[in-house]
Amino acid sequence: MVSRDEADQLLSVAEGSYLIRESQRQPGTYTLALRFGNQTKNFRLYHDGKHFVGEKRFESIHDLVTDGLITLYIETKAAEYIAKMTINPIYEHIGYTTLNKEPTLKKHLPVCQEVPDGPAPQGERVDEEKGLTSLVRRATLKDKDHATKYEKVHNFKVHTFRGPHWCEYCANFMWGLIAQGVKCADCGLNVHKQCSKMVPNDCKPDLKHVKKVYSCDLTTLVKAHNSKRPMVVDMCIQEIESRGVQSEGLYRISGFSDLIEDVKLAFDRDGEKADISVNVYEDINIITGALKLYFRDLPIPLITYDAYPKFMEAAKITDPDKRLEAHHEGLKLLPPAHCETLCYLMAHLKRVTQNDKDNLMNAENLGIVFGPTLMRAPDLDAMTALNDIRYQRQATPDRLHCTAQRFKTLHSCVATDAGSIPVLATTGRPMR
Repeated sequence: MVSRDEADQLLSVAEGSYLIRESQRQPGTYTLALRFGNQTKNFRLYHDGKHFVGEKRFESIHDLVTDGLITLYIETKAAEYIAKMTINPIYEHIGYTTLNKEPTLKKHLPVCQEVPDGPAPQGERVDEEKGLTSLVRRATLKDKDHATKYEKVHNFKVHTFRGPHWCEYCANFMWGLIAQGVKCADCGLNVHKQCSKMVPNDCKPDLKHVKKVYSCDLTTLVKAHNSKRPMVVDMCIQEIESRGVQSEGLYRISGFSDLIEDVKLAFDRDGEKADISVNVYEDINIITGALKLYFRDLPIPLITYDAYPKFMEAAKITDPDKRLEAHHEGLKLLPPAHCETLCYLMAHLKRVTQNDKDNLMNAENLGIVFGPTLMRAPDLDAMTALNDIRYQRQATPDRLHCTAQRFKTLHSCVATDAGSIPVLATTGRPMR
């Protein structure tokens, strides 16, 4: 336990010398005093099994000091150069961007044919342009030709690189012993921490990094599989509509939890190759249970936390037209992949209600099932969350198809034959 002045005197003998001193005013707290640039710098020191000052954690004080000296030296001697890193990056010219460029859509272009020299007659040129536009439009609208290009932010995590490593944004060296930069958990992009703030939202997840289907961010999953919607949603809904849409209590009756867990593991393990056919799972309630579980497991709900308050506000509006317009505004807050998936699901639920004489699942019954499955309140106090329950009955927009049709040019939503979509209701009881 020495004073700051005494520590300064002790460390003045050599650059890079250091000591740990206990605080005189706060016994039990410790400070790292480090000599650098003919000054004694003081840092509050923390310990949780490893020693750390900022984000990095070290096995020993010596390693922490070594890394700190490297960082202080680089930042002092190359401050101007570091500042230029994020101002003049070579991101557009490095391997990451080049390797991840989308392939040219050659298959959508007509085969060029020989034509006589000279300009084409005006009428023919117009016809050709119309034909090309029509062809491209038809090709673009086909679901399976090309997935919608969804924008996605990188999922950066602090990372320790083994051996010398270079930033893939500014192409400069990453210095330090550990946690030299950050790595995108979804696509593998490696950058400086300060560069990560400048990287565009162009993450292209790689299946080798995205190792699961359930509990995976929805946009991450569809980009990794190059699809418009999660394959779980497509495959489960197709299976349900092919053999179970008239099943009594569809979505209300729960299947065996062990078998639902089997379906989840099959998707996580095999992805699009998962077998959920009647030969493997005869009970359709297993498939409906797996679909509901997928939505419940999403880290960000299908109706996102950002959109939740808007839907709550809309539910309190009594005028139908104004409420529909408010739901329209809520849809604008949904990420495109969430909007596309919601529209597809609503179209399916509408088809379920068209068979309600057999399955006994009308709009209100489906709402009770799906309300808490598709939306969850953000971190609210218990009383506010309790008050929200009474409004969640109207929270997911009725007549969503009409709203989606008006809004699809902005969000690429395609709600095929959805008609008038049921209001999704909810109760306070827990979901199976």
